[in-house]
Amino acid sequence: QVTLRAGAELDAHQVNQYTLILRAACPGEDEVEGRLFVRVTTEQVLRCDTPFASTEGDVVQVLADVAPRTPLYAVLPQPLGGLMFRLRNHNTPLTLTRRGLVLAPDSGFDPSKDTQTFRLEIEVMDRHGHNCSRAVRVEVLPSRRPRVTFPEPHRAVTVTGGIGPWEVITQVHARGDNVRYAILAPVAPVLFTIDEVTGEIRSTRRLEVICAQLLIRAYNSLHPDDHATTMVNVTVQGTDRQAPRCVPAIFVSQVPETVSPGSTLVTLRCTDSTSTDGCLHYALEGPPSSRSHFCMEGPQLKVNTTLDYDSEAVAALGFQFTATIVVTVGGQPLQSTRVPVLVTVTPVNEFRPACPNSATFTVPETAAFSSVVGRVAGTDRDYPRDSLEYSLEGGSGPAQPFSIDRRTGEIRVVGALDSQQQKSYRLVVRLTDTHNDLDLRKRQSRLCDVSVRLQAVPEQLPVCIPEVQELRITAGFPGSRQPVTRLVCHSSADSTLLTYTIVGGNEDGRFRLEGNTLVYLPNDRAEPRTFVLLVEVWGGSGARRRSSMVALVVHVTPWSTPVPPSTTTQHTTLQKEPLVVTQTEAVWHPPAWFVAVLTISGALLLATLGCMARNLLCGEQDWGFMAAFCSSHSNRAPGKLFLGKGSPVSVWQRRWVPCQGGRKIPVALSSPSCLSSTQGQFDGRAQDPRTGRDYLFSSVTGARRWI
Repeated sequence: QVTLRAGAELDAHQVNQYTLILRAACPGEDEVEGRLFVRVTTEQVLRCDTPFASTEGDVVQVLADVAPRTPLYAVLPQPLGGLMFRLRNHNTPLTLTRRGLVLAPDSGFDPSKDTQTFRLEIEVMDRHGHNCSRAVRVEVLPSRRPRVTFPEPHRAVTVTGGIGPWEVITQVHARGDNVRYAILAPVAPVLFTIDEVTGEIRSTRRLEVICAQLLIRAYNSLHPDDHATTMVNVTVQGTDRQAPRCVPAIFVSQVPETVSPGSTLVTLRCTDSTSTDGCLHYALEGPPSSRSHFCMEGPQLKVNTTLDYDSEAVAALGFQFTATIVVTVGGQPLQSTRVPVLVTVTPVNEFRPACPNSATFTVPETAAFSSVVGRVAGTDRDYPRDSLEYSLEGGSGPAQPFSIDRRTGEIRVVGALDSQQQKSYRLVVRLTDTHNDLDLRKRQSRLCDVSVRLQAVPEQLPVCIPEVQELRITAGFPGSRQPVTRLVCHSSADSTLLTYTIVGGNEDGRFRLEGNTLVYLPNDRAEPRTFVLLVEVWGGSGARRRSSMVALVVHVTPWSTPVPPSTTTQHTTLQKEPLVVTQTEAVWHPPAWFVAVLTISGALLLATLGCMARNLLCGEQDWGFMAAFCSSHSNRAPGKLFLGKGSPVSVWQRRWVPCQGGRKIPVALSSPSCLSSTQGQFDGRAQDPRTGRDYLFSSVTGARRWI
C-alpha cells in the first residue's frame, strides 16, 4: 500500500508525474523490481479576492437609506461549486446567504443615527478543507437626501368666529422630498381636513367659538419611515373678549432641594369671560435659569430639573428663582394675564462628612506646649462647603496629650510626650456638619482615625562654650550689682529652656545667677580674692532632664586703692569694667639636645647675674658716700621733696663724677627744674596693686608719674 506522506504538497505545475521503484523479495527467492507511475493533475482551487483575503479585511460603505435586504457585498464574485459560507459572529443585523452575499437588515438601517459600523467574520471553505476566512467591515453612512422636518414644532392660529365650511384656516409646510401630510389627531369630531400635497388646513363646517389642537404628520411617500410631526393650535374666538382671571394671582413658595423633577408646584385656576377654558394658553417667561428648571404643562407649574442647593449656579442666584406665567386667550397678547412666581430653594442635609485621604502626622517628642501637630481637613458636599465642627473622642488627658480646634481642625500638643513610653497615638476625631439644613437638629457626623507618630530626639547634654573661663574684675561699690559674664549654652532642642545653678565655690554668697548672667555683689573687703565657681546647666523636662558643668575662675580686685596718710583729700581708683580672659595652654615636648643646651645657658645666665649683683653692691656704697657729702654742703637737702607735712620724697639724678686717683663714682643729684615741676604738679605717692611699681599723683588734676 502506497500512501502520501504527511505534510507533503502536490503541485501539478511543478511536477506532474512521480516514478516510484518498488523492490520485493520472498524468503529463498530472488528479488523482484517494479515501477509505479503517479500522475498529478490540476484541479480547481479555492481563491479569494485580494481585499477579502488581506489581514485587515475588506471595507464596504453604504448609505443608511438602502432598502431592506439589499445585497451589500459578495464574498466571491464567481463562487465555485461545493463552497460553504459561515458567519462566525452573530451580534449583527446583517445577513449572509449560502451564495456568499451580505444583505442589509430586514427592517433597513436607522437613518437617524450617524455613521454606523458592522464587522462580519466570514469563513469560506471548500470540500477539501481549504478556507480563506477573513473579516468584512460594513460602514453605514448617513443618507444624503434631506430628512422630513417641520421648521416650527408648534404653531398657533387664531380666527374669528362664524367662519364657513371649506375655508382655508392655515397651511403647514415641511422640508424634504416627496412630502405628504396627514392629520393624526383629533379623530373625532372631524372639524378640519388637510390637503395631502399642499398642506392646507380647511374647515369642514361652520365654526363657532372653539379651541382645537391638531397633530399634523409629514412623511416621505417613498420612505414612510422618514416622517415628522407638529402641533397646530386653532382658536376660534368671538368678537368681544377680556383677559382671563387666575387664582392665585401671585405664587410664592419654598421647596426643598430634594424635590423630584416632574413635581407640580401649583395649578392655576383661570377663567375666561366666555368660559372657554380650553382656549387658554400658558407660557413661562423669565431668566434662562428659571425656564430651564421649571416648565408649564397646561395650567400646572412643574419642576423640570433637579434643584441642587449645593451647586454654585444656584448659590449665585441667591437660591431663588423668579419667573412669570403668561396666560393668554387664543394666543392674543392683548388678552393675557401675568402671574409672578418666586420659588426659594431650601437646603437639605443630604451628605455625611468625609474623612481626609491621609491623616498621619509626625511630631518631635520635644514639641512645646500648644505646638501644631497637623490639621484634619474634612470635607462635606453640602452647601456651604466644608462647614464642619471637630471634636476629639475621649477628650485630652495623660493618655491623649492632644487637643483639636473646634473650627479649624488643628491638632495641638497639650501634654508631655515621650517616645520611649509610647511611640504613636491613635486619635478618633468626630466631624459634624453645621448649617446644612433648615432644621438644626438634622446634623450628620463621621468618625475619622488620626495617627500621630512621635519622632525620637537624641538625648544630648547642654553644650556651653567655653566650658572653663578665667575672669578678672575690679570690685565696685559695696551694695552694687556688678555683671561678670554671660554663659553661652544651648541644647539639642531649640525650644528647650535651660536653667543655671551655682553648685560650688560660692561660700559667702558673693555671686548669683540671673538667667544665664553671672552677677557679683561687692562688699567692703580690701584684699584681692580668687573664686572658683561651678555652675550646673540643666536642659530638658521631666525624666529627660540632663545637665552639664561649667567652671568659672574669677579674680576679684578690691574696689578701693590704699593711699598714704594725707590731710587733704582721699583718692580712689576708678571702677573698671569686667575683663574676660580666655587662657589657652599649649603643650610642647622639647627634644633631649634642647634641654641640655637650655640647662647650660641657664647656668651661664645665673653666673652673669651674680657678677652684676656684686658690682651693683659695690657701686651703692660709693653712691651713698657721695650723697652724704653733697647734703652736708647745703642748708636744705636738695635731694629731698617734702610733701604735705614733711613727708620727703627723694628725686635723684644719677651721674658719674671723678674722684681722686682717676676713679668715677655714681652720684644721685637733684635737678632744680625737676624739683620745681614736681613740687607744682604732684602732692601724693602710691603703689600700683597690679604691677607693684611706685608712682606720684596729683590730687587736683589726677595726673600720675611713675618713679
